[in-house]
Amino acid sequence: MTTVSVAGAELSVRVDGPADAPALLLSNSLSSDLSMWSEQLPRWSRRWRVVRYDARGHGASTAAPGPYAMAQLAGDALAVLDHLGIGKAHFCGLSMGGMVGMWLLSHAGERIDRAVLANTAAHMGPLALWEGRIALARAGGMEATVEPTLQRWFPAAFHERAPAAIDRMRAMIRRTSLEGYAGCCAAIRDMDQRATLGAVRRPTLVLIGSNDPATTPQAGRLIEQSIPGAIAVELAAAHISNVEQPEAFGAAVEVFLAAG
Repeated sequence: MTTVSVAGAELSVRVDGPADAPALLLSNSLSSDLSMWSEQLPRWSRRWRVVRYDARGHGASTAAPGPYAMAQLAGDALAVLDHLGIGKAHFCGLSMGGMVGMWLLSHAGERIDRAVLANTAAHMGPLALWEGRIALARAGGMEATVEPTLQRWFPAAFHERAPAAIDRMRAMIRRTSLEGYAGCCAAIRDMDQRATLGAVRRPTLVLIGSNDPATTPQAGRLIEQSIPGAIAVELAAAHISNVEQPEAFGAAVEVFLAAG
């Protein structure tokens, strides 16, 4: 575990896998942390140098009060690569992490080899939705966001069959700082990357949850159609598809990255 200082934040970073292997940078969703990738780590770290970090204000990372911007969150990802001396890496991000990935692909494409954008969207309105989530957290703390978030993330059937996974994700949400959550909500609220996706020139896989109520299949297909040469794979999952379908998610990413 190491710490990277950048723009008012101390980012918690962990590296696994062979030191001489190609790098794979992972970026977590809103209200989660680097442990969300724990089920994919054994598979991916055999082949790549896997770099995980907690987004600012999430997990063990600190952050100054927001609001944040997507460019700032993407700058954090670049700072992690710079700190580790990595010039170019594969990338995989889910939800907010995928939004970071879109920014990197559009504005710093030379730093990305192949990219996976999972359960994400180039624009997520309306503004009132995000203002409401920020207000909920400020009124009731992160505890007020826990159950509504879990309902969006996973279907009722998964809650019933995987209570341990739900408890792990519940704890992850509770570890998120209020300021980090509110700041990142603002970054998503103010983001619109639809006009820049056509400039992406890196190989891109879009992973879509067929039952995702947050970043819908339509949102994923828009990304696929906007990025030249992008391909899409649908998984039978809701929003946090790498936890709901860990094997299918891990295999899809491995096949795509290894193809390069």
